[in-house]
Amino acid sequence: MTTNAATGAVKPPEKSLSPWALARRKFLKNKLAMISTGFLFVVIILSLLAPVLAPHISPIPDVAKVNISKMNIAPNSDHWLGTDKSGRDVLTRLLYGGRISLLVGASATAIVIFVGTVVGSVAGFFGGAVDSMLMRFTDFVLNFPFLVFVIVLNTILFGIVDGLWVLIGVIGLLSWGGVARIVRSKVLAEKENEYILAAISIGCSPAKVIIKHLLPNVLSTIIVQATLLFASLIIAESGLSYLGFGVPQETPSWGNMLAYANEPDVLQGKPWMWMPPALAITLTILSINFIGEGLKDALNPKSLR
Repeated sequence: MTTNAATGAVKPPEKSLSPWALARRKFLKNKLAMISTGFLFVVIILSLLAPVLAPHISPIPDVAKVNISKMNIAPNSDHWLGTDKSGRDVLTRLLYGGRISLLVGASATAIVIFVGTVVGSVAGFFGGAVDSMLMRFTDFVLNFPFLVFVIVLNTILFGIVDGLWVLIGVIGLLSWGGVARIVRSKVLAEKENEYILAAISIGCSPAKVIIKHLLPNVLSTIIVQATLLFASLIIAESGLSYLGFGVPQETPSWGNMLAYANEPDVLQGKPWMWMPPALAITLTILSINFIGEGLKDALNPKSLR
């Protein structure tokens, strides 16, 4: 209780905010993170609405249809970002490409976070031989030749399985090692607290202790890692597609569109073919990284005041 010196009235104590409420308030005050959130939201909405917007943007809504009569057209009133070497509207492909690039990034991130969290939490909680075995397997995954494996799998499974889902699976299953190490270190520190020891002493199963008590207390770290991984995996998809080992060429993605920059005449004389996807990748990655930094700062226990 506090007393107002002027009126003598007694003020009720201010309600203390939870750590999550404090983190939310601090994140909302981060202007750069909020601008980035707004930009990423617009990119996602435009990508999701591609089937609705495409027919109104271009007279060629089919992203795979070749139109020889409209090849290499510079930006004009009919094609706002021009057409590519196959006569396909660049803006239409940019919108559809966003759907694929964001899908690959989000799906692979979900796989990475799930596998990394399970492996890291189990290794950290049980320790001993279980920890040693899982961490050696994690070291193997971290040292695995990622690019070679993607190329080999794409070659073997080409025409048998949808190449997009092969790419998502390979990226996800070869990228969880870092998350597993981070979660393990957090769990190792957290499991020594009294509330964890109390839960174990009253007979809670290991699964219940991990899910109900440990994971909620490392959730902030997982959220930050997921945000930063999202950006990294979009870059991975773009890089692999640029090299020709990612998303199938007939499927538009930002990486596939950027592959046109391989040709000197396009790079120098037709920037409308590769500059839009390059800018889309750059601005999207920057916005995700700014959001991740904002979350990292907001969820930092030392800053929750």
